[in-house]
Amino acid sequence: MDTVRETSSYFGNKYSSLKSQPMLKSVVSVQQEIFPILVWGRSYSISKFKHDLMAGLTIASLCIPQSIGYATLAKLDPQYGLYTSVVPPLIYAIMGTSREIAIGPVAVVSLLLPSMLQKLQDPGSDPIAYTKIVLTATFFTGIFQAAFGIFRLGFLVDFLSHAAIVGFVAGAAIIIGLQQLKGLLGIAHFPTSTDVISVMEAVWSSFHHPWNPHNFMLGCSFLCFILISRFVGRKNKKLFWLPAIAPLLSVILSTLIVYLTRADKHGIKIVKHIKEGLNPSSVHLLQLNSPFVGDVAKVGLIVAIVALTEAIAVGKSFSSIKGYHIDGNKEMMSMGFMNIVGSLTSCYVATGSFSRTAVNFSAGCETPVSNIVMAVTVIISLQFLTRLLYFTPTAILSSIILSALPGLINITEIYNIWKVDKLDFLACIGAFFGVLFASVEIGLLVAVAISFTKIILISIRPGTESLGQLPGTDMFCDTEQYPMAVTVPGIMIVRVKSALLCFANSNFVRERIMRWITAKKVEGLKGNNTKDAIQVVILDMSNLINIDTSGIATLEDMQRSLLSEGIELAIANPRWQLFCQTSQSIPLKSLSSQQE
Repeated sequence: MDTVRETSSYFGNKYSSLKSQPMLKSVVSVQQEIFPILVWGRSYSISKFKHDLMAGLTIASLCIPQSIGYATLAKLDPQYGLYTSVVPPLIYAIMGTSREIAIGPVAVVSLLLPSMLQKLQDPGSDPIAYTKIVLTATFFTGIFQAAFGIFRLGFLVDFLSHAAIVGFVAGAAIIIGLQQLKGLLGIAHFPTSTDVISVMEAVWSSFHHPWNPHNFMLGCSFLCFILISRFVGRKNKKLFWLPAIAPLLSVILSTLIVYLTRADKHGIKIVKHIKEGLNPSSVHLLQLNSPFVGDVAKVGLIVAIVALTEAIAVGKSFSSIKGYHIDGNKEMMSMGFMNIVGSLTSCYVATGSFSRTAVNFSAGCETPVSNIVMAVTVIISLQFLTRLLYFTPTAILSSIILSALPGLINITEIYNIWKVDKLDFLACIGAFFGVLFASVEIGLLVAVAISFTKIILISIRPGTESLGQLPGTDMFCDTEQYPMAVTVPGIMIVRVKSALLCFANSNFVRERIMRWITAKKVEGLKGNNTKDAIQVVILDMSNLINIDTSGIATLEDMQRSLLSEGIELAIANPRWQLFCQTSQSIPLKSLSSQQE
């Protein structure tokens, strides 16, 4: 209800402000709200364009080989990866609010799509039907993302906690890496399931059949080259362009080697034909009337949440470095619309790439124009250079994907999660092993289930603290945290550390308070000290936001139990909503009137 109220209030305020403006100014305001480029574009300069041009060309050199590799990971033809690096970046440049984020296909989403969709359609037996399902899932992903932004439902993205994402991405990185053994070893038959056991069985069985080691040698050689160039780039910041251009250099050099030596005739597997030309329309390919459209929509929802989580995390991490704020709801809308338009122009799901965004940032980008430069570069490649990629070895694409995976496994962050919160660590490990030994969706489900279990445990067992007054002040604090706090003789002040007192936790709170009172009474009897006997229990409700009927009934029951022992119950600092709720309960009129 709060979200609906917030959304209604937001649109109501916007409408009121537009209504008070002249018509032309209102139209301009609406356009600027939808298209941020109309705001920052007015101050755009040649000096900014020089930086954006350099950054765009740099990320394009990384984007082209990665896009081809990620398309093969998604079980699509290579050109679909290039298509995805054209339309979505152009849409985002117009509608997005992040200056650094680089849009295109990413490894995790490229794994997520086939792992869930190949159950509906096998990409090996009918690749055209599978492509149609992927485009339909992309359409639903865009619809959900746009809806999250329009109706301000960003809280749905928070269902995947930070710990769950860290574990999920680490597990997905290992699965992606193992799947690249198909390209590195030149394995012809590879399992459709993504769990580590099936993949390792396929790899092990391949060693018992004749295989060509040239693929492995070529792929590993260029993998070492890419990793060394990355190491050099980190050591010398002036050579930031070297790790960015290394994948493209690997593609060019390996293609020349295969072409000049005719290594494809000696067992080296090559990409072969990549369809040239701009993105064709795919409106007629969307399967909105198919019998499994509901299952595809579910996949779209999961992918929408994962893609948004990754993109917003990437955008926020770099915007905080430069000291500006990105609008989460606008980001969701821009991501949604770019994927909707992308699904109509032969693109699969695009989102923010961490590796390319880091390169974009290092290259000195100033605005989203770097995405436009990258898209134009990919368009030129599609139009004129795809024939040159015919002899590109598939082992190189595998090595490019493998080189991007170490950044997805964040051991330091996993260790920090362990130190900070053991339940969060459990969610992280649950997602990791779920992805590794079951499937991608099982890993996500385990992570979400553990996260919800944590929330439930915290809700049903809220903290309670006994308060005392700090000497020389009017402040009341937890006596355990502040031993110098002085309790008032005959009065026990209790604060409930929960925003909600409901059926799930009210009895727990009641029993803890009654145990404290019993313990105080026993302590007084042992010391023959009747002066400090509790006469009043004050319930500090400053933390409480809401209370249900079970909570009110529990307070009523606790009041009766205390009165039977000669102890009064009073409420301090109730919010107005709580005061109204308790006042409406006839048996609690006497309780709600005892405000301190």
